[in-house]
Amino acid sequence: MHIANRIAAIGLACAAASLGSVPARAVVAGQEGGPDAGSTLMVLNARGGVCTGIILSARAILTAAHCAAGGAELRVHWRQGGEPVLVVPSSVAMHPEFDAGAIRSRRRTIDLALVRLSESLPTRFSVATLVDGSLPRAGSSVTLAGYGVSREGEARSTGTYRSAALTTVEPYGPGRILLWAADSKGGGKRPGAGACQGDSGGPIFGDDGVVAVTSWSTGPSGRQCGLLSQGVLVAPQRGWIDSTLSKWGESARWTRGR
Repeated sequence: MHIANRIAAIGLACAAASLGSVPARAVVAGQEGGPDAGSTLMVLNARGGVCTGIILSARAILTAAHCAAGGAELRVHWRQGGEPVLVVPSSVAMHPEFDAGAIRSRRRTIDLALVRLSESLPTRFSVATLVDGSLPRAGSSVTLAGYGVSREGEARSTGTYRSAALTTVEPYGPGRILLWAADSKGGGKRPGAGACQGDSGGPIFGDDGVVAVTSWSTGPSGRQCGLLSQGVLVAPQRGWIDSTLSKWGESARWTRGR
């Protein structure tokens, strides 16, 4: 990778250097590690925000649109030989139906963005498989993963890939755009495992690959994590994903699933 494209803006570099320095317990009550870690990385913005990204090709990343909302300057982050690498995207495409205001008020929106890199990722990374098949229904098992905090509000616990086994729920009926998931023991009514700050943009896996991209979560008593985790289903958005990647000379790997 060309050194000229490794950006080390002081604030971002310092933040990246400290990531993962605190022992991790979980993606909020989950576990360290998880499926397809090599097909994910971190997406940072200049406001100090941390998100997760899903690798679709050597130069294309799928993440949550709210990570890049408001013209936030992004850096794609990973570690190489123990040192932080920060790369400036060459393009960012927001889903045309994304509404930043809907995220703030917890209303439905298609919270997806595609990030194009100026150069290829190192070969140690792998490409994620997206699922274009039947949508997960209530009771089906999914795994949510990302680089978010292990406890709400503990920003220094970001940077470790963690995962949690969840169960699909349908609090508002069958979802055609969004997926909702919760800890099977709490059912979205009692605190348990789930997404938290930094997991946005990360994968929600079904049996055959990525079925959704994490958007936001809810928590008890005014908190933001531990009850329901929401993701945007990728299958209904295949047309936008494929057409945007095609303009960049890239493509994603899809499967019909089982």
